[in-house]
Amino acid sequence: MDPGGRFPVARQCALLGLPRSSYYYRPATESPESLGLMRMMDEEHTDHPFLGVRGMTLFLNRTDGGVWNTKRVRRLMRLMGLEAIYPKPHLSQPGAGHTIHPYLLRDVEIVRPNQAWCSDITYIPMRSGFMYLVAVMDWYSRRVLAWELSNTLEAGFCTDALDAAFAAFGTPEIFNTDQGSQFTGAAFQGRLAGRGVRPSMDGRRRALDNVFIERLWRSVKYEDVYLRCYESGATLWPGLKTYFGYYNHRRPHQGLGGRTPNEAYDDRT
Repeated sequence: MDPGGRFPVARQCALLGLPRSSYYYRPATESPESLGLMRMMDEEHTDHPFLGVRGMTLFLNRTDGGVWNTKRVRRLMRLMGLEAIYPKPHLSQPGAGHTIHPYLLRDVEIVRPNQAWCSDITYIPMRSGFMYLVAVMDWYSRRVLAWELSNTLEAGFCTDALDAAFAAFGTPEIFNTDQGSQFTGAAFQGRLAGRGVRPSMDGRRRALDNVFIERLWRSVKYEDVYLRCYESGATLWPGLKTYFGYYNHRRPHQGLGGRTPNEAYDDRT
């Protein structure tokens, strides 16, 4: 589409078979008030992931002095992909074409790079809006192998990150994720099966099953995102690129004996 071209917009839409309403449509954005609430909710969830809708509502009302209702908090938590971690009955089955796999890493000693990888998605607040971040991490070295940003929770950016990790670092023996639809779908699982990777998935409400990438999210947010308060995706992407470069190559980890993730990954002995 070329709004300033020789043909009017109506004619261009007709040639493309595109309704003019679709061309002119602009998706609704969250209000500054809602974005402020979401920022507070993200910080609280990072510290206390067991809070559900009611607990988060009480927290907001006590902290902000507002009168927020559970309906609004539930909608925002859903939009952010936040879910409280606590035991509950099994009330749902995966949708058609989505497969749940058992958790394979319990009591398994991870002793080398590429023995196991993991992946997860987190919400990233910005000054004007928000985005979702997915990362692929090597379990042994904590190295971030690939990452992608998206403004939706569709599966495409997860498969893009997986493809990038495969291209740069080869193939792991086990790949662990949560039971989110982005990871249980045919596109993601098909890529694992095509390379002979054994899929593993966290148990329901078991945050510690993927503990290393949960710790990564805490580091990303407290060491970069919350401090810099990025204006938009245009500044977020290069900012995260710089942070992950620091994280992989310059940030030592006590759990790695003072080595950086990159040093631990390259140590194949």
